[in-house]
Amino acid sequence: MMAAQFTLDLVEELERTLPSHQLLVPSPVLFELEKIKKRSRGKNRIAASIALKMAKSPPFNIIEVELQPGEMVDDALLRISPVLCTNDRELRSRARERGISVVYLRQRRYLAVDGHLKT
Repeated sequence: MMAAQFTLDLVEELERTLPSHQLLVPSPVLFELEKIKKRSRGKNRIAASIALKMAKSPPFNIIEVELQPGEMVDDALLRISPVLCTNDRELRSRARERGISVVYLRQRRYLAVDGHLKT
């Protein structure tokens, strides 16, 4: 949702930061964005709507991921991701504890990497 909230060309920044990686969106993330869109108003609803449109168009590819019993979306992301793009502080911390590289928004203008990206 950060692409809609800040003046950032997210696709360009992701391609610059992750040139040799596929940009994948797990299906549970889409479901979570749909829920945010339905229950929110104003800027958050608009941001969720824009994020959904972006996630469903190139260069992003949707992958089907089944949540295991009792598993939350964040847990599934940590289970399947070698590199994770998020600004959620708790999720970033959990990812780094597991050795997962994290790409996050810095100074509302560009993406930074925490960890080592394997090419």
